[in-house]
Amino acid sequence: MTNTWFFYLFFAAALVFAGILGLLLRRNLIKLFIAIEVIAKGISLLLLGTGFAKGNILVAQTLVVTFIVVEVSLVATALALIINIYRQTKSLDVRKLARLKG
Repeated sequence: MTNTWFFYLFFAAALVFAGILGLLLRRNLIKLFIAIEVIAKGISLLLLGTGFAKGNILVAQTLVVTFIVVEVSLVATALALIINIYRQTKSLDVRKLARLKG
């Protein structure tokens, strides 16, 4: 392992920690969604850094591109759900989601 890998690990851990902190402290659906995306970017950085350190950068890049493709479909689905929730409740507050019980 090189020293560069530790920098990648540190920044990836910082991104994941910032995302988890955002998940714990926010109640707005859009802000929660952004926090989830920050966690995903930290995981992508960790995959790339590990691939670089191990000498398998092509495998790491392939994994990250696949991860991004899956993430784009999840982003589209999550944003569609957030838009529908806003239309139903006229709010993006997580606490008001109890009114959607059917």
